[in-house]
Amino acid sequence: MDFSLTDDQLALRDAVQRFCDGEYPAPERGNAETPARAAQRHAGMAELGLLGLPFAAEHGGSEQGAVESMLVAQELGRALAGNSWLPSVALAGQLLAEAGSAAQRARWLPALAEGRLRMALAVEEPEARYDAADVQTSARPQADGWVLDGRKSGVLGGDTAGLLLVLARTGGARRDRDGLTLFALDADAPGLQRQPYATLDARGAAHLTLQGVACGAAEVIGPVGGALPHVERALDRANAALCAEAAGALEALLALTTEHLRTRRQFGSPLSKFQALQHQVADFAIALEQVKSMACVAALSLDDADPDGRAHGVSAAKALTAQLGRRSALAAIQLHGAMGMTEECRASHYAKRLIAIGQMFGDAGFHLRRVASRHSQKTHGDNA
Repeated sequence: MDFSLTDDQLALRDAVQRFCDGEYPAPERGNAETPARAAQRHAGMAELGLLGLPFAAEHGGSEQGAVESMLVAQELGRALAGNSWLPSVALAGQLLAEAGSAAQRARWLPALAEGRLRMALAVEEPEARYDAADVQTSARPQADGWVLDGRKSGVLGGDTAGLLLVLARTGGARRDRDGLTLFALDADAPGLQRQPYATLDARGAAHLTLQGVACGAAEVIGPVGGALPHVERALDRANAALCAEAAGALEALLALTTEHLRTRRQFGSPLSKFQALQHQVADFAIALEQVKSMACVAALSLDDADPDGRAHGVSAAKALTAQLGRRSALAAIQLHGAMGMTEECRASHYAKRLIAIGQMFGDAGFHLRRVASRHSQKTHGDNA
């Protein structure tokens, strides 16, 4: 398997790195953004072309693939940057580009690529525990469209999104894979209430309550009752991006930790001279290489035409990334000592981001079970 990068891919990576160095100075990385600062950075990503990266040229995009998205996510992770890129582009935007009609793509994607519109995907519910098919939010038909009622939790980017893609049940029982439909709702729609909150790593999210929210037939995304396969692909794309982001964050955290050990002295010697600490740093470096490799596996798995193959590759990568990311984050805090727990120490912000990544769109346990389930189904099918 060839993991070498083309000249264009290297140029893209370097451009994103320069953008992050300018917009996210090292002493500010991981800090909560003011609305004005967030808007400035979002506009900068639009100018650089990051918000249209995977979309067709006719919609203001550059038609880049999974490897290019991996490179962008890795650089954003290294700088704790791009709070709006994952929910708007990698998650909701690409889902709309895949499942939406030509009219819907032309209506919303150019505005997204230009930075005039932010989007978010509302899938998870309070009792679902990462199961995208566990949906109780209902959509009932009416003369000119649908009416939605229910709750959504943990909507990443839902605090600032202007357009929400909401997964609701139009048929079947609570956990049935059929009968799920995707609706595009204006964030200011009557009956839609959102409760913004900050996540562990100072990112924006929201809980949604829908009470009699009307949605026209033109705002139905994809087939009625057949949205789940599209949503699962979108979540796989998001998890692949998170694996790449974790690789970038781990690399930056390792650099911070080794620099601290070289400059901090105890008993007259730098901490880097103590063999026990050297062993921890070696484990950290091994974990980084493993996460980098698995980020590549996740990105390449997205192009697998077999849904089981895609799910296996992405979930295997996310499970290991979640485990190693958390372990390395806690090790970095320990190696920094008490200062590693403070807001002033950048290591604490990288640690919080890595822990948050491990919990988003399925934790290690969820993805290990997903891998085992796919393997079991394949084994039973072969034996049959």
